[in-house]
Amino acid sequence: MTTPSTEYTEYILELLEPFGSVQTGRFFGGVAISNGFAQFAMIMGNCLYFVVNEDTRKKYEQAGMQPFSYMTKKGQIQVRRYFELPDDILTDPEQLRLWVSEAMGIANKNQASQALKRDAAKSRRAP
Repeated sequence: MTTPSTEYTEYILELLEPFGSVQTGRFFGGVAISNGFAQFAMIMGNCLYFVVNEDTRKKYEQAGMQPFSYMTKKGQIQVRRYFELPDDILTDPEQLRLWVSEAMGIANKNQASQALKRDAAKSRRAP
């Protein structure tokens, strides 16, 4: 997997500006993109991936998109939590708004669910 180019990363961040403040960070050789609460996207190579769930994954598959994948010594690993965003979405501001909102909602819900599970586990361990 190649590192995302600075130009591509800046291009994606410029497209995401209308959606509020987003933060970036290093993420396994790529760039993580979060809304301050949860990671909703990542850039690997020069591809943008959004977080999906069981319902939205179908839309990506119908568009012919693939999940993020990488190679290991044991073969190819697919990360079905992230799917590549179709290129035509990037050039359609209204569609981009819908897909970003969807990914942010899924990421926020996942993050909140994980926080509840951690809190419940801590309270079970408390004396």
